[in-house]
Amino acid sequence: MVTGLGPISPNGIGKESFWHALINGYSGIDKISFFDTSDYPSQIAGEVRDFNPLDFLDAKECKRLDRFSHFALAATKLALEDANLKIDASNAERVGVIVGSGIGGLFTLEKEHQILLEKGPRRVSPFLIPMMIANMAAGNIAIYSGAKGPNSCVVTACATSTHAIGEAFELIKRGAAEVCITGGAEAPITPLSLAGFCALRALSTRNEEPQKASRPFDAKRDGFVISEGAGILVLEEMNAALKRGAHIYCEIVGYGMSGDAYHITAPDPEGKGAARAMQNALNEANIEASLVNYINAHGTSTPYNDEFETLAIKNVFGSHAYNLIVSSTKSMTGHLLGAAGGLEAIICSLVIERSVIPPTINYEFPDPLCDLNYAPNKAINREVKVALSNSLGFGGHNATLCFKKFE
Repeated sequence: MVTGLGPISPNGIGKESFWHALINGYSGIDKISFFDTSDYPSQIAGEVRDFNPLDFLDAKECKRLDRFSHFALAATKLALEDANLKIDASNAERVGVIVGSGIGGLFTLEKEHQILLEKGPRRVSPFLIPMMIANMAAGNIAIYSGAKGPNSCVVTACATSTHAIGEAFELIKRGAAEVCITGGAEAPITPLSLAGFCALRALSTRNEEPQKASRPFDAKRDGFVISEGAGILVLEEMNAALKRGAHIYCEIVGYGMSGDAYHITAPDPEGKGAARAMQNALNEANIEASLVNYINAHGTSTPYNDEFETLAIKNVFGSHAYNLIVSSTKSMTGHLLGAAGGLEAIICSLVIERSVIPPTINYEFPDPLCDLNYAPNKAINREVKVALSNSLGFGGHNATLCFKKFE
């Protein structure tokens, strides 16, 4: 059961602010303010501009944590408050943490490398390693919350937090935990990271129109927009959630994953890996494809991803692909890399609870190879009883979650 939601996004912090932005089609993408981008082909990103870690942590903690951990802890605080869940001696050993990051503490790594070059090795911070390594979001969440159950980190590039949530779901299913804090956090908007993605030619260069740059499934899409933030959820075993009278958004009923075994960055051109992940999630949920109402697509706004993901959806759903609604909320949030799936799992939970499907904004020029209903530009009021969320990562990592209305 999904009982707590903690989004930290470029277009909203906290459940209500985030949801309001989504259903009204507000983009969080703008020119990068963190550093000078005049020499970069892509100069735009989804920065969380109104985030102050001191709103969530004390000053001493802030100095010893990388920005991605700031996001992870802030989102966890929001999720635990939303779930009205207290962790104490009575339940701590039954509360797990499965939280990932695709890249980890790049802010810290780049800063300390500069110190190494300018001032020598003796001036490098003793906190470099624990600030940088990707598993420290999960570790810091456990320290902050007191959760003493199973604790782990998933790293599968852009599929990271969808895999993390799936593993948390399986952990609860097999009785290894009663509650899991799960999702992902990412803070990748740094000079080196941006340069690397630019070198891959993966990013949009629509620099003069930042809020129109992420345009999934649109014929004039030219790449994704890099973003930062976190998406943390509280998952609970059904009887435990009911016993304490928790608010239940929905239930996770299926988790599928697969590998393309094709290319280090390009997706399988036949969409077979993504299709297997969706089918595996439906199989575990024991749900017919025809019962799915909504898919939150990976939908990155890159030429290949959107075409091949559309093909994968058609391969799984056949003619029903034209009846369901697909949207890419990355059109508004940008791509949070390892945190994207966590944020999109939050979206699926709210879609099921509130019967509103967020749009794919910037959908202006139809692509004949992307011909499904992508909720173009405006939210759609529709009851959703079953939803899927797809995440596809570099290396050919594919993950799908299946959400169902709790009745």
